[in-house]
Amino acid sequence: MTAPAAAPRAYLFVPADRPERFAKARASGADAVIVDLEDAVAPDVKPRARDALATALDEAAPLIVRVNAAGTPWFDDDLELCRHPGVAAVMLPKADGIDAVCHAFETSFKDVLPIIESARGIEEARAIARVPGVTRLAFGSIDLAVDLGIDCAPDGAEAELQPYRAQVVLASRLGGLAAPADGVSIALDDTARLQADAERARRMGFGAKLCIHPRQIAVVQAAFTPEPARVAWAQRVCAAFAASGGAAVAVDGQMIDVPVVERARAVLRSAGLAG
Repeated sequence: MTAPAAAPRAYLFVPADRPERFAKARASGADAVIVDLEDAVAPDVKPRARDALATALDEAAPLIVRVNAAGTPWFDDDLELCRHPGVAAVMLPKADGIDAVCHAFETSFKDVLPIIESARGIEEARAIARVPGVTRLAFGSIDLAVDLGIDCAPDGAEAELQPYRAQVVLASRLGGLAAPADGVSIALDDTARLQADAERARRMGFGAKLCIHPRQIAVVQAAFTPEPARVAWAQRVCAAFAASGGAAVAVDGQMIDVPVVERARAVLRSAGLAG
């Protein structure tokens, strides 16, 4: 039996001042497209980029919009635009507390995806995750490293940021949210590095990753999609547990009890199946 559509695994950014790229982004295979009004757009063209986005929005193919941060001159106008039916959700950068998150939801009437990318954001992540309208957190690895003065080793593994990633995963779980989205990988031509980044994120409890180029999408989606053998194992576990009436049972020579069954159900959900 199929379940409701799974949460996105790969989000693709596209600059708001490049509306000619929107159709290509929609057709890229990304699970969701984020039109960026923040980092990808220079300050002097932000109003023009917002106008271009307003013209290109389509209710039949809604997009996520990353607005400019609270406290910037563009924040309120960005949120007003997000009331358009062609906007699926608001991605809120520099989410440092609940006030801006509440304001984003109450102004736009759209789901909010806060980006946790500062020391204050890490401190407030659990409170942010409980704000009505918040559906998923995202981890802003680059900005957080800058804010904390962290100089990650050149191997690209970002081991120095692991404690903060874990905090975002924990906050998401406590808030009852979908597993969070990990930050971008900036090495566009290093597929092995991207695959390692995405698999690390999955192992840590993330459910998605932010992408900055269409060629990253397939690698990220594969990392967050269980292999067929893993899905088959999960189906066997759930079927055997159901047949046993909820008692512990052996599957593939291993004793299966409730915690293992919950893990199997999580595997099926991540594959878009019901457990």
